[in-house]
Amino acid sequence: MKNSQTFKSAISGLSFAESEKIYGKSIHDPILGLIKKEFPSFNDDDCIAVNELNVYRQKYISNYLSTEIGALSAMEKNVISSLKEDKSIVSIVEDEEETRNLGQRVADRVADFGGSWTFIISFVVFITIWIGSNVLVFLNKGFDPYPFILLNLILSCVAALQAPVIMMSQNRQEEKDRNRAKKDYMINLKSELEIRMIHDKIDHLIMHQQQELIEIQKVQIEMMNDILNQIKR
Repeated sequence: MKNSQTFKSAISGLSFAESEKIYGKSIHDPILGLIKKEFPSFNDDDCIAVNELNVYRQKYISNYLSTEIGALSAMEKNVISSLKEDKSIVSIVEDEEETRNLGQRVADRVADFGGSWTFIISFVVFITIWIGSNVLVFLNKGFDPYPFILLNLILSCVAALQAPVIMMSQNRQEEKDRNRAKKDYMINLKSELEIRMIHDKIDHLIMHQQQELIEIQKVQIEMMNDILNQIKR
């Protein structure tokens, strides 16, 4: 029967289950201030539901971000929405697919290959075969005799093309580092806000337990008074 009991919210006038009742005196002061700003008649003895309290908790977090950090950016709005929807920022970050254009993909591939032992060994083998074939096989009368002018031209072209590609790759790496820093910031921001909410919930639980103990003590005092009255009779 206790579970079927309901109460009426002091701010919305809607009926909620008795288990969701939150007294005004058990609400954290900054959040209570937000409620009183919209409902000046709300006092410590009035009650609201847990869901309604969560709405004002989100408003309190948004106000904190606006005043302490500045205007809400897209990242901070994502953090707020993840808190509302109870989603993990880490899973959101992992699910994000990086969009790259053709030039960026080519730069990444060339940089990965150019900075590997495969490229170094392949290039050494290529130069060895080129020089060996012209000197030993064609006896300096082949397609590129000593001093290997064609080979120097090819090496110069490769170096000229490789330099801007390496710079593009470095720019891509800096962009990746900035994205990682933004994601780390989002995760750290959500952790800080969740810690604040945990503190607020702990304060609420302590106040709620104190209220229950007071009610139990009142019932015990009433029982003792009834017993004393029966003894006197």
